[in-house]
Amino acid sequence: MKTVIDYIYSYLRRVDYMIWVPCFILSALSLFLIAGILDSEHAHTLRISNRNLVVQGVSALLGVFGAVIISLIDYRDLARLWKLYAPLCYALLMLTFFIGVGAVDRPDDRRWLLVPVLNITFQPAELLRVAFILMFAYHIYKVKDRLNHPLHLALLLAHGMVPVVIVYFQGDGGSALIFAAIMACMLFGAGLSWRYVAAAVVAAGISLPVMWNFVLGEFQRDRILQLYYRTDLLGVFYQQNQALTALAFGGSGGQGLFGVEADRVGVPEMHNDFIFAFLGESIGFVGTLLTILVMVVLWFKILRCAGKAKDMLGYMICMGVFAMLAFQAVINIGMNIAVLPVIGNTLPFLSYGGSSVLTSYLGIGLVLSVSMHSSKSMFDSQEE
Repeated sequence: MKTVIDYIYSYLRRVDYMIWVPCFILSALSLFLIAGILDSEHAHTLRISNRNLVVQGVSALLGVFGAVIISLIDYRDLARLWKLYAPLCYALLMLTFFIGVGAVDRPDDRRWLLVPVLNITFQPAELLRVAFILMFAYHIYKVKDRLNHPLHLALLLAHGMVPVVIVYFQGDGGSALIFAAIMACMLFGAGLSWRYVAAAVVAAGISLPVMWNFVLGEFQRDRILQLYYRTDLLGVFYQQNQALTALAFGGSGGQGLFGVEADRVGVPEMHNDFIFAFLGESIGFVGTLLTILVMVVLWFKILRCAGKAKDMLGYMICMGVFAMLAFQAVINIGMNIAVLPVIGNTLPFLSYGGSSVLTSYLGIGLVLSVSMHSSKSMFDSQEE
């Protein structure tokens, strides 16, 4: 028993509390928000129940446990073992094309797999994000100074585009965008030449007409156009219009989380993608600013860990996790305030969704592993 206590004490001495604290604050706030939605008259319309609150809480606890386990393993060992988890993650993702199911509130959106015994669903694309960060960081680490060589850069781009393409054809444009953002942020952080950055910007500009006419569907184009015209208030723009109404109704101090029945604004998916709107309605503009501040503190700590990493691999892992959490939050909030189109992205730690919460915590586990491990790993003496 004394050995176990000493081990726990040793872990607590090494861990960076200021990475954990923002996560715990956001998870606690998430539970209060979901409980507030359950207390409203819109719970039935959203088809959520107390089970959703339990799932969110259990997912957070499992995420914390998973993050602790990952933090105890040297990140270099995790990266080098990519052949074990990468095929599994991709296999699970591919299964959604054949036996994928829709969530309770999204029956036609088959991005999830069902776990029969537990009768719960999970989204493989979420778990793949963590695996992809490890794999892509290790790939960059292996090429190191040869990053800007055309052949190596082409291979890196091909590596990064694999999940983007698969997830996009799965119908999950939001996740595809996050994968692309992770790839771009990691390449930029690794020292991608500005000439390639400039070329990418020019190529993106040239390809915009092709994307608009041949890649985006009519509904996706309408979502973008409605950001400017805002004429279809009962159709394409309805969700965002309701979100803006809820945010405005919250004012500076909010209407409160519980006991607000008469004038509560009903926002579709307000427990999930649009939980930020419910947040603003409940605790107001000041509350949303404080929540964003908590997120920024977490992002800053992740970047600090990246700056203190002992090698490029650790630096790239932290940059990948930063990109995953920060871009996801920016896109989600942008959707809620109608400056970006609705593309289906959760708000890390806050939105309802076991897969999303678990993935966020596993990413934090990777950052903690980089922070806590600076000595040689057990594989360093072996040939890579």
